[in-house]
Amino acid sequence: MSDQAVLRFPTRPGHPLAGPPEVLAAALDRLGPHPDGRQVWAALGATGRTAQVYRGGDPAAGVDQARLAALLADADARVGIPALLPVVVQLATSVPLLTLAPAQGPAARALSAALTGASVTALAASDEAAGSDLTALSTEVRIGPDELELSGTKRWIAAATHADQLLVLARHRPGRHFTSFTWVLVPSDAPGVRVEAAESELFAGSGTGHIRFDGVRLPREHLVGRPGRGLAAFAAHISVERLAGALWGVALCRRVLADTKRWLEGRQVGEGPLWQLASVRQRYATCLVLVRQLHAMTRDLGPRVVDKQDATAAALLKSSAAFTLERVLAECAQFRGAEGFTTSGIQQVRAQAALWGIGGGTTEVVLSTVAGSADTVLAELAP
Repeated sequence: MSDQAVLRFPTRPGHPLAGPPEVLAAALDRLGPHPDGRQVWAALGATGRTAQVYRGGDPAAGVDQARLAALLADADARVGIPALLPVVVQLATSVPLLTLAPAQGPAARALSAALTGASVTALAASDEAAGSDLTALSTEVRIGPDELELSGTKRWIAAATHADQLLVLARHRPGRHFTSFTWVLVPSDAPGVRVEAAESELFAGSGTGHIRFDGVRLPREHLVGRPGRGLAAFAAHISVERLAGALWGVALCRRVLADTKRWLEGRQVGEGPLWQLASVRQRYATCLVLVRQLHAMTRDLGPRVVDKQDATAAALLKSSAAFTLERVLAECAQFRGAEGFTTSGIQQVRAQAALWGIGGGTTEVVLSTVAGSADTVLAELAP
């Protein structure tokens, strides 16, 4: 990434990278109670927080874990899971992948606009039938000397309905070999692109949709990275996305547990609050232990993900986050009883959080990665 590209994000007077947290808080509060992912992304860019996530403001240099964690906590405190989902995908995966293209061209322009919040790039990796098995995807790009032709279908793509461009993983030759895949940057309004919203009330505001490419023709400059390097680049950045998911999971659990404790302290049962019951306190403490463990794992394994794109470390974080959220939110929902089923109540949050076991690779897929490195993981546990 050139110095010129690095300096494309806006700075605020007195803050070389971004304004203080209260600046973002005020910007998000102005969006109202139910902002969508595009509005949240615009607020992050306008306050400088998008660029701040990256070392030196350069997405090619990797994320700063502490700043990423702080941003996710600040945003989670004010917006729901659906609106934050496409933000996480862009921060961890879409925006860094744009740096693989030359300093001039469509990807460079999309990168510049992304850092200011003026442009949304949806990551279109999962296929119509392949799901997490990306080597089986059927979306195809034919690469000519001057032109590309793209055909296929992508499903359950976050930000699809409000994206300016789509970063599409497609195969450029037959076979399941990891060198058979390439990234293509497709304008969402290009002829032959059709986007429809996914039928999911749980994720309204995320822009999740299905995309059809019918013989989409684009200049060759819309290739992102070298042909054949698509899966290798994806593997590196999906590891960071899994770390981001774990960091977000910690922030979400902390917020829910704090809200739940306040509720338990105010809920009267007999002559005292529900919080005084030993069984309730023990169940609550178990949740604290689980979240503390996940938090410790992010501190221990996060640097390996950021600096070495360690797939096993990322898989450990991804699976641990899924297990932790499932247990913690189930307990907090049970504490609330019937009140948990109110609109936007804890039962809805619990249902939305099932995404941690599916998005970015199912728990079963990432556990297979952990099992494949069992000897290494066991060796690391030795005193």
